[in-house]
Amino acid sequence: MEFLHWHDKYLETLSGVEKKKFVQELRIIKYLYVFGSKTNAEICRHLKISAPSSFSFLNELINKNLIEKQGRGESIGGRKPDLYGIKDDALYVLAVEMGKYETKMSIFNGINTNITGIKSYHSMPLDENNTETIDKFYKYATELIKSSGIDPAKLIALGISIPGLVDSRKGVNYTYLNFGEKTLKDVLQKKFKLPVFIENDAKAAALAEYRFGQAKGKKDVLSIFWDWGIGLGLIMDSKLYRGTSGFAGEFSHIPIVKDGILCQCGKQGCLETIASGSALSRLALEGIKSGKTSISNNSSEEDMDKIEAKFVLEAAHKGDQYAINILAEVGFNLGKGLAILIQLLNPELIVLGGRIAEAGEYVTTPIQQSLNTFCMRQLKEPSSVVVSEMGQHVCLMGAVAIVMENIFEYYIKTVSK
Repeated sequence: MEFLHWHDKYLETLSGVEKKKFVQELRIIKYLYVFGSKTNAEICRHLKISAPSSFSFLNELINKNLIEKQGRGESIGGRKPDLYGIKDDALYVLAVEMGKYETKMSIFNGINTNITGIKSYHSMPLDENNTETIDKFYKYATELIKSSGIDPAKLIALGISIPGLVDSRKGVNYTYLNFGEKTLKDVLQKKFKLPVFIENDAKAAALAEYRFGQAKGKKDVLSIFWDWGIGLGLIMDSKLYRGTSGFAGEFSHIPIVKDGILCQCGKQGCLETIASGSALSRLALEGIKSGKTSISNNSSEEDMDKIEAKFVLEAAHKGDQYAINILAEVGFNLGKGLAILIQLLNPELIVLGGRIAEAGEYVTTPIQQSLNTFCMRQLKEPSSVVVSEMGQHVCLMGAVAIVMENIFEYYIKTVSK
């Protein structure tokens, strides 16, 4: 698989003409990988090349076992055209979702199918010693690659979704696994000897929704990742919006309540303190201490982290009124924040993902009530609010989408130097 997993010595053997050909073939692979099977006519239009040139490139890629004919397209008069697509074993991506207490990883093939199942690891929380966490991660990842049975040369990149203040362009996480002058991206690329792409978890979730979920084909979307915190990913004019420093979307840390509870960011009264999973846990603990709820028997401050959102959801489904009430409270509070975003950005779709969103109508109804109260009708009505259909692994799929967004441009830029 030297075509993709190449190295400097290989590039040095290419002439200028060969490099141009190599870049065009990469662009075809990128187009098919991101958008699925296409006809030669569609490839020509997208790449702005002639039909004979496209056919020549396609035949080369078929001979290299990277693409194949995958049936026939719709006829526009005459014989139905051939469809060309990536072979499922042409390339692989290691997708990783690093969480505060759990890391998930899986390998996906050239048609974005999970081939290993999702492996979960609890022994490397992000607040552990940096070096120790990275060493554990490398150990588990290499074991997964080996056990998968794939040709390691066909593994083209690692995509990593991670919480925190992430500058994806530099590959730095200023909150977790911050190595100072050596970026997290640099450290991992040196270990794996592969391109590594890192993105904030909420932005990764937004990319997953845009590539695979309900935001597919939409231009302006707000993707809310609603878990311990409240992450925001912005799709604006069909592109992930990162902002000047890559930090756009720190929705959770907008002060909402005057003289409110101290937030982990150091400010008081942030939206996170009244509308997140951590706020839900705090309210649940208060209910337990005062005997208002059957959510959990835990009653000490030390057990705070054990009162997860899933316990509140389970209690609500069993009819626990206190659980229902606090879900409604955090939902209404999130709606206040969403009303501000709608007024500013006028999105066509808002996708709610993450653990809290799984509460369904227990939170979506109060969110809608809040929007009715705080949002102008003309701006609110075009904005649909839906619960993600991607489940708990949206950030893992986001890690795949991160690679889809970046890997081929990375190769094209490198070979064009």
